[in-house]
Amino acid sequence: MRYDFDTPVDRRATASLKWDYSKRFTGLEGLLPLWVADMDFPACAEVIEALKGRTGHGVFGYTLEPQSYYQAVIDWMRRRHGWEIRHGWMVSAPGVVPSLNLALLAYSQPGDGVIIQPPVYYPFRESIENNERRVVENPLRLDGNRYSMDLVQLEERIDENTRLLILCSPHNPVSRVWSPQELERLVEICTRRKIIILSDEIHHDLIMPGHHHTPTASLSREAAQVTVTLTSATKTFNLAGLGCSLVISSNPQLRKRYQESQKRICTGIANALSTVATEAAYRHGESWLQQVLEYIRGNYEFLTAFLEQRLPAARVVPLEGTYLAWVDLRALGLSDEQLKERILRQARVWLDDGPMFGSGGQGFQRINLACPRSTLEQALEAMVRVLI
Repeated sequence: MRYDFDTPVDRRATASLKWDYSKRFTGLEGLLPLWVADMDFPACAEVIEALKGRTGHGVFGYTLEPQSYYQAVIDWMRRRHGWEIRHGWMVSAPGVVPSLNLALLAYSQPGDGVIIQPPVYYPFRESIENNERRVVENPLRLDGNRYSMDLVQLEERIDENTRLLILCSPHNPVSRVWSPQELERLVEICTRRKIIILSDEIHHDLIMPGHHHTPTASLSREAAQVTVTLTSATKTFNLAGLGCSLVISSNPQLRKRYQESQKRICTGIANALSTVATEAAYRHGESWLQQVLEYIRGNYEFLTAFLEQRLPAARVVPLEGTYLAWVDLRALGLSDEQLKERILRQARVWLDDGPMFGSGGQGFQRINLACPRSTLEQALEAMVRVLI
């Protein structure tokens, strides 16, 4: 079936983080939100029907994941990513960020170093600091209009108390899809320096034409031994409100340490609806996903054409993966506070400010493209009026 992504769905008054809580976070009301990374599109029909079927049963007692759920994940990873995984490698979890925090507790001690590569998803830094670990920055390099990992600098930043590297793959917010060659060099360094890679791959299905996501752990036996993969169907199929993720590792020692950390806070009971939704999405959602990716690509092309014509000083970093556009506004000569004043308070458009992603984010804004084109156009029109 063909899906309609052009018709806006009114999400107000649904307790939507994105649409209903602007005053709590910004002190302002009536904003047009293109910030937090969820979609303004309904889930695919098969997911909705599966949820209706489960809620129709009427009993929502303690639940565990059925074998069919794990098999759906196995089949998806093989079909979409060429990654052969096993049931025994997977540990169910309530979300990628909670899993990240548990992994920090499992694999490091207070004061240990944890590497991040900013500008990067801000909960990485928060998780490290909240658990009394030490942030070790290895900023990405911006070469022209494309980012890369500075692996020479990475070697210099590692010391005897550095234990972990959090990899964002694909990278949020700069939308890089790392090549196998880049990942292989990263794995070689981490293997040699005894660094565990926590590979956040929640955006792994949101890949633009001409690019291919490579699961870090799939590269080689050596990569699998040092990698713990954090992933979920929630970003792919807009199911974030259901709360469901997986921690995947073929290394039994790493898996055991994570499970021991998980047991300490008792997160072993599944969500009765999230597993149903995930299984339905992985079994029946590929057509919906393909249409979503085509629509997001169209929104990206609309964004770049609009800014080239109406605000040529803005540069859009090429979108390789995710549905998050990283826009460089430094040529406007405005401070980050001035950008915020104009975009948020004058244009009434709510974006994610670049500095929240750490070093290298100054002068940038992140725009969520997973919305009807009319919503994106409305936001851009309002922004241009205050920025030209």
